Amino acid sequence: MGPIASTSFDLGSAAEQGRIRPRVWQQQLIQLLRRRLAPSCASGRDVLVHAGPGAGKTLGALLGFQAMQQEGQLRRFVVFCHRTSILRQWSAAASRLGLRLEDWSASPSDPEALKSADGWLLTYQAAGRQLEPLQLALSAWGGQEWLAIADEAHHLGVDPDEPDGPIWGRTFLDLSHGCRLRLGLTGTPFRADNLAFCAARRVRVEQQGELVEQISPDLCVEPRELIAAGDVRPLEFRFQDGWVEHSREGNPDRDVSPLSAEQRESWRARNLRRAIRLSDSSSIALQLLLRARRQLETVRQSHPRAGGLVIARDIDHATAIGRLLEEEGDRVDLVHSQDPEAARRLSQFQDGPADWLVSIDMCAEGFDAPRLRVVAYLTTVVTRSRFVQGITRAVRMGSDRAAVEAIPRDSSYIFAPADPLLMGYARSWSFSEPYRIRSEQAVAESEDAGAGNWRGPSLPLEAVNDGAGAMIRLRTPELPQFLQR
Repeated sequence: MGPIASTSFDLGSAAEQGRIRPRVWQQQLIQLLRRRLAPSCASGRDVLVHAGPGAGKTLGALLGFQAMQQEGQLRRFVVFCHRTSILRQWSAAASRLGLRLEDWSASPSDPEALKSADGWLLTYQAAGRQLEPLQLALSAWGGQEWLAIADEAHHLGVDPDEPDGPIWGRTFLDLSHGCRLRLGLTGTPFRADNLAFCAARRVRVEQQGELVEQISPDLCVEPRELIAAGDVRPLEFRFQDGWVEHSREGNPDRDVSPLSAEQRESWRARNLRRAIRLSDSSSIALQLLLRARRQLETVRQSHPRAGGLVIARDIDHATAIGRLLEEEGDRVDLVHSQDPEAARRLSQFQDGPADWLVSIDMCAEGFDAPRLRVVAYLTTVVTRSRFVQGITRAVRMGSDRAAVEAIPRDSSYIFAPADPLLMGYARSWSFSEPYRIRSEQAVAESEDAGAGNWRGPSLPLEAVNDGAGAMIRLRTPELPQFLQR
């Protein structure tokens, strides 16, 4: 194992002295913003950064603005987020850089503080509710050069054929009309509805003899680059295989289907629905959870405060999973969007005593808990964006662990049913591809093709044991060679 090394930038002593050493890609962003602000630049005012969790998108955007402010290119900025829980992360990061970032309100408690701040902060939803007063406030900036930052910009869908379509995108376009630059940040630069989104340039490329439109990030930071630098953890996948039985009403006979080898789409989806049920006779979900628990116990031998995350299907499903884990002696935090205490529970999990966080739809974009080392994916949502968002909660590095772990960092572990789509996504999670804006027919054809169109090498699956109930280990390109032996 190599020598102990630090991450590619340090928020420790350097930050305390007011000197943060940017990562390489953050330095590239500063240079990119400088070029875009040059009078001779004809590339437009939209800049899109695609970087996964742990890359430092928030800090990178703030460092970029601060550099341009110091050079006299920009004076102020406005940050738009999709969740209120993320606002605190922006405020904390701005404070570490000495930037004054105030929550915007039409009726502020301290108007002078808001007026003199370097930047304003609000959610897309709040911006829509207060559109007119916010437009008036921004117009008061007059000719001041300001930057509009769209956090997780892929939420800002725009459909030119439906003026009454997605609201957040129209709101952002209206409010950012007078800005000098629009900086979009995203970890998953694609949408299930195939729409283009704001703060991103649309370009035409030739594909199989036809011109198609796509959104290409101006700056792309792939997870494998961050893993190589020691900024995030590699992921190891464990897919629980098994045979799934299906009974038909009025017929005592049962149909049996292999989970990992089922190619018929309707059967694949039905298999997954059965596989995540704790009471199913195949016990795929139960075996998965027990193995995930054992893995977390192993991880804790070197990382005592490591925790786990279970992504469940619905509230009843999550409750049953939580009850099962508690019966095994684990401490569990259960969070879902209908729980008024969910935000508080999420924020407390990082420093709290819980062993497992069981969630339905809360632990995706913006959720930051570096002590997460094991993820159990037990939901029927099989879109690539949701799967990648879920599993990458376990890639973040905390400063305490970065100081004691060698590079490459210790792996985190993903447990999931051996669904063919999920295994396909696991093969390609560390690669980035352009988001093509295609016709509905093209989208349907792509979905019919299943998970066989991933980018990167076709890598082998290694079955630990033969037969029903086997655990399939997926070797991925970002896994260090010495761990693949």
